[in-house]
Amino acid sequence: MASIDEKKEPFTHVEHSNTNAHTRIKNVQNVAFADANAKQNPSLFTRRMFMLYWCLFIATLNSCINGYDGSLMGSINSYSQYREYFGFPLEGGTPSTGIVYAIYTVGNLVGSFAAGPATDTFGRRIGMFIGALIIIIGTIIQATCHNLAGFMIGRFILGFGVAISVSAGPAYVSEMAHPSFRGVMTAIYNTFWFIGGIPGTFVPYGTQVISGSNSWRIPVWVQMVFSGVVLICCLFLPETPRWLMANDRHEEALDVMAKYHGEGDRNSPIVQLEYREMIDDISITGADKRWWDYRELVNSPEVRYRSMLVLAMGFFGQWSGNGPVSYYYPQMLAGAGITSNHTQLLLQGLQNVVSFCGAVFGAFITDKIGRRRGLLTSTGAVIVIFVIITALNATNVVEVDGVLTAKNPTQAKAEIAIIFIFGFIFSAGWTPLQALYPVEVLRYESRAKGMGMYNFWVNIAGFYNTFVTGIAFSGAGWKYYFLFIFWDCLEFAFIYFFFVETKGRTLEELTEIFQGKNRVKRSLKKTEVVMHGDEGVTEILEKAPRDENA
Repeated sequence: MASIDEKKEPFTHVEHSNTNAHTRIKNVQNVAFADANAKQNPSLFTRRMFMLYWCLFIATLNSCINGYDGSLMGSINSYSQYREYFGFPLEGGTPSTGIVYAIYTVGNLVGSFAAGPATDTFGRRIGMFIGALIIIIGTIIQATCHNLAGFMIGRFILGFGVAISVSAGPAYVSEMAHPSFRGVMTAIYNTFWFIGGIPGTFVPYGTQVISGSNSWRIPVWVQMVFSGVVLICCLFLPETPRWLMANDRHEEALDVMAKYHGEGDRNSPIVQLEYREMIDDISITGADKRWWDYRELVNSPEVRYRSMLVLAMGFFGQWSGNGPVSYYYPQMLAGAGITSNHTQLLLQGLQNVVSFCGAVFGAFITDKIGRRRGLLTSTGAVIVIFVIITALNATNVVEVDGVLTAKNPTQAKAEIAIIFIFGFIFSAGWTPLQALYPVEVLRYESRAKGMGMYNFWVNIAGFYNTFVTGIAFSGAGWKYYFLFIFWDCLEFAFIYFFFVETKGRTLEELTEIFQGKNRVKRSLKKTEVVMHGDEGVTEILEKAPRDENA
């Protein structure tokens, strides 16, 4: 085993050898991490850091796969060529069109139980390989099918593979990311949903003019691009140091950390801190070695609290109203004089672009403002937007000859604009954290299975959105929005009282937050320290008061 200094407490007053070094007093979440970070002073612009970016980029493409399919089916479902080929009515939905959507979700639900074992047993990168391979098989079946049964089989297989990919991908990114920049690096993962979603809209936008089945087969074939890149490239990526440590391969883990986190130096402060913490926190006989063992998600108050936060993120991210907010969108478009399917597809694509900009903005500020403040700000703004949209629909949507219509073009255009604003705000607060926060709050031993569980409940929540929302609006009309106003207020309160802050710590250091009581208060506590140039922390002054960014 690699030699390493014993863990010690270096933070007492010392004489400064360099009188020109800059001395400052700072409030920090974790003293040991702040000390290591100051001593190493990592840069984002080095050759080894760009090598790390490449590794994270390949893993992040797993998010594109999910985003592409999400936009693709919404686009080709409006094609007359697609509907005629499978015998669907040219207008409106039927049980068959609903099943096409549902079968993907069913595949995802089933695949969620395979995601954890595949990622724990074979490693994060092989988990991505397995997911990508299954996705490619499903895509080929879809793109070459000659009947609805074949198309649905392909969608089931595709959903199964996606479940593995979206569990292995975030786990890889969070465990490989440089601890000094983990927030941004991992938050970027889910923003790539839009990198898939945007072409998922614009490729069908371009192929809709093609006659025959190629109009929808070509966009389906394109689905292989992202998964194909992952399939080939992931085999050349390093395994995460945490998986290597958990499998008693310490030397390899140190090599990976030195190369990507220490500029090639095994003795760099951050690498040494990570290594010590992994030894203390990661077990080589943990539940991740037993594919059938999910007890690690519920067998102590600590892990139950972690699992509660993961479940909350899964449901809140789907039930905040990001789908129902645009339920009357077709009526608003018609009321604004926008009736062309061509133009509607274009606007759908532009919505993805605006939401992507919001997601990237949120990802880059998450380490500055913290996870809690981002979620609370976004959720609070969403409540205000829902109140406005409820008022607009209450005064503008009327039924004429059994058809819902927007009577005022100006109000219709205003609601279209507000829906775009909603997309930016929701994406800024929620999209980056939907992958980042769950992988942060889960322990290593339960991370892969926990992400599989997260994916399972996300799909359950999404299933509700798909099949219940339309029925609810048919019965309650615009009054259904009151439910989302109430629900988002409940979310805001739950986040405030139960969500811990995770910024400013390594993944292993988060354990100290979850052990014992007053977890939220403990996560918001900072320590006042003296930092002297590249000597790091030279003196601990006192525990700082509650974080002003709470």
